[in-house]
Amino acid sequence: MRTLTVLSTLIVFLATTQNALAADPTPVQIMEKAVKAIKLDGAESIATLIIFDAKGNKRVRKTASVSKLYDKGLTEKRLIRFLTPADVKGTGLLTFDYENKTDDMWLYLPALRKTRRIVASEKAKSFMGSEFSYADITPPKVEDFTHKIIKTEKAGGVSCWVIESIPKSEDIAEENGFSKKVSHIGKPDFMIRKSIYYDLDDELHKELTTLKVEEVDKEKHLFRPMHMEMLNKQNKRRSVMKIEKFKLRPDVPDEYFTTRYLER
Repeated sequence: MRTLTVLSTLIVFLATTQNALAADPTPVQIMEKAVKAIKLDGAESIATLIIFDAKGNKRVRKTASVSKLYDKGLTEKRLIRFLTPADVKGTGLLTFDYENKTDDMWLYLPALRKTRRIVASEKAKSFMGSEFSYADITPPKVEDFTHKIIKTEKAGGVSCWVIESIPKSEDIAEENGFSKKVSHIGKPDFMIRKSIYYDLDDELHKELTTLKVEEVDKEKHLFRPMHMEMLNKQNKRRSVMKIEKFKLRPDVPDEYFTTRYLER
């Protein structure tokens, strides 16, 4: 009888523990799911990037993008090419986003007819004059940061985990351009609804707001942010990224993700 009682207690304990884990994932699990929630087999899109200065003057740029997963989802390759205006037309950014090693990035500048590699020390720099950085273009490596759930609250009308992420080293902080990031991750879909960035001096720097999210792959329940805004709290500049057209396309040609195609 005692054996049955102990066994029953153990079963109840294990069931309770499993339910608790299911209800309350760890901050690392949440961040990992946030990265995977936007990984699609293949896709193409047209987007508008609007860059506002501190006085409200704006520059409008149109981009075309393609992406595709490789290595059983461990690598995502992306190509972004600027379509308009004329002074940036043809400029392209090719990114290989690896899950287990440092990403590769190449920038093609048609005016110079030259492709150059973006090194780690440059990733915190502005992407094409916007408030988005090169580091913002690719998801950060989850294991490069310590993550802590600090509270739960709503952002954009969605219940979110609020997670504080701190770089594990000075090199990682400098590469990403922040000493701390506080992210609001939506509980229903693991989408980032808001992120607050602190610069390397621990001062409030930028705030990212996701204004629109769409489920773009209903079969796999995968999502994409369709409207994002990045506000620089220090210089009052603002950048808006809106996806105007989107299409799942797992058959994107492999040649698109080469420096040779980038330079076309």
